[in-house]
Amino acid sequence: MQRSAPASAVPSPAPVLSYSPVVLSVPGRPVDLQVRVTVPVDGTDLPVLLLSHGHGHSNNLSSLNGYAPIANLWAAQGFVVLQPTHLSSSTLAPLLADAPGAPFFWRSRAEDMSRILDRLDEIEAAVPHLAGRIDRGRVAVAGHSLGGFTASLLLGARVADPDTGEMVDLTEPRITAGVLLAAPGRGGDALNGPMAGMIGFGRGIDFSTMTTPTLVVAGDKDDSRHFTDLGPAWHADPYTFAPGPKALLTLFGAEHGLGGIAGYDAAETTDENPALVAALARLAGAYLRRVLHSDDTAWRAAVDTLASGPGTFGQVGTKGAVGS
Repeated sequence: MQRSAPASAVPSPAPVLSYSPVVLSVPGRPVDLQVRVTVPVDGTDLPVLLLSHGHGHSNNLSSLNGYAPIANLWAAQGFVVLQPTHLSSSTLAPLLADAPGAPFFWRSRAEDMSRILDRLDEIEAAVPHLAGRIDRGRVAVAGHSLGGFTASLLLGARVADPDTGEMVDLTEPRITAGVLLAAPGRGGDALNGPMAGMIGFGRGIDFSTMTTPTLVVAGDKDDSRHFTDLGPAWHADPYTFAPGPKALLTLFGAEHGLGGIAGYDAAETTDENPALVAALARLAGAYLRRVLHSDDTAWRAAVDTLASGPGTFGQVGTKGAVGS
C-alpha cells in the first residue's frame, strides 16, 4: 500500500512570481532558447536552481511550462528556478524531427544550462522585480528522468558519444550541487529492455567522475522495464557508482512521477501524491542549502523528521561528508 507523506511535510504557501518566456537568441541553435523564471516575491541573495525537464509525450510537461508543482515549492524556499525548453521538447518535435541530435539532443540539453548561466545578466534584466536579487556564486541543477541524465553530465558524469565513441565531458564548474530525480542508471549490459536501443547515448555513462555533491532521488516502485530488468534500484545507480559526497532519498510507493512533480493532475502521473511532492521539495531544498550555504540545521532537521516522524515517506542514505 502506498504511504503518504505526513501533513507536516506540506509547507505553508509562500508567494512566488513566475515569468516566461525569457527568450535568448543562441547562434547555431535551430530555435531560440526560451526560459521560465520562478522566484519568491521577497528576498535577496537568492541561489540559482536550473531545472531540466524530462522527455514525456505531453506537449507542455516537457517544456518550460512543466514541473510547476516542484518549481513553485523550490521558489517558495528561496531559489531562483530557471527552466529552459530543451530542443527535445515535444513542443518542438514537428520543427526539429530531422535536426542533428534529434530526438533527444542529449548534448544540447546540457549546453542549454551553461548558456543560461552565461546570460544571467539578460535574464535578470528581463524579469520584473529580479534585478540585484540573484546570488551568482551559488548554483545548483536538478533534473527529472532524461533531465536527470542532463543534470548528471553537468555534475561531472561522462558519456561516450554513440557516434564517435569519444568520452564527452560537459561538466559545468559553476554548478556546485545537484538533485537527480528518477534519473537513468548505468548503461552497458544493464540496458537490456525492449526500448533500450532508443537511448544509445546512455550506454556509455560513467558516474565515477561525478564528484559534485548530489542528492539522488529514486522511487521504490519506479520499475523502468522498457529500459532495464534491474528494477527500481537502477535509478539509484548515480548514487551507487559515483564517489561521495552523495545522498540517496528513496521514496516509498513512488513511481516514475515521484508523486506528481511534472504537473498538476497530469495524466502521466501514476502515483499522484501532492503531500509526497511537498515533502520531497522540502528535503531536497534543505539538501541544497546544506551544500550551497553550509546550513546543516535544515538538512539534519529534515532527515530527523523523515526518520522519526509519523507516516514516513522515505529513507535517506549518505556516503562521504554530505555537502563538504
